[in-house]
Amino acid sequence: MTQSTGESVSYEHTALRRIGLVEDHESVAMGLRAILADETDLDLVAVAATVDELFVQTRTLDLVVLDLRLGDGSSPRANVEKLHAAGLQVLVYTSAENPFLVRSAARAGVLGVVRKSEPAAAIVSAIRQAAGGEQVVTTDWAAAIDGDPQLPDVGLSPRQREVLALYASGEKAGRVARLAGLSEQTVNDYLVRIRNKYAEAGRPAPTKTDLYKRAVEDGWLPMPEVPPQN
Repeated sequence: MTQSTGESVSYEHTALRRIGLVEDHESVAMGLRAILADETDLDLVAVAATVDELFVQTRTLDLVVLDLRLGDGSSPRANVEKLHAAGLQVLVYTSAENPFLVRSAARAGVLGVVRKSEPAAAIVSAIRQAAGGEQVVTTDWAAAIDGDPQLPDVGLSPRQREVLALYASGEKAGRVARLAGLSEQTVNDYLVRIRNKYAEAGRPAPTKTDLYKRAVEDGWLPMPEVPPQN
């Protein structure tokens, strides 16, 4: 293995790190597998299109490399929190075209952000660092951490986030109650508290549309797809 400085480094005595990839584009997954094929200390043992599919394969991993925009519509922040709950560390692997998604993942506590367009050596280096538990400091990572200071985290509880995501995605309070296993009054109480928290943070959300915008900004709902231009 040769670092970007040109200095040859041997990893013969480095512990083997088990890597999982959550990526729903086959070509990207094949590309990363090829990049890691000759790395004796990094073993790509699982590739899945969603976090849940990854868990079916294995939870014994040193690192999960996570794409931000997945076909199942899951939010980056929710995916990172699900992986953390399973005791897994996360490195974001992204084209970084969407700053909201990158910031959402950064706020959830990933080890770093690496672009898919980086040279192979830089991608390998980032995965090796993260698999060893180190922060991967890049320009995208710094921008995600430091960006948009006017959008403070309002500190929603997991239950409040669940209610917000369901309600803001278009469900009525009664339907949210059934899906979340709560009473409708409890759902309405949560919505009042959620709106109060956003108002206190200087990000008022008096309407359902406003709540949808806040949920997208904070990564609880995915960004809407941009329709292709003719």
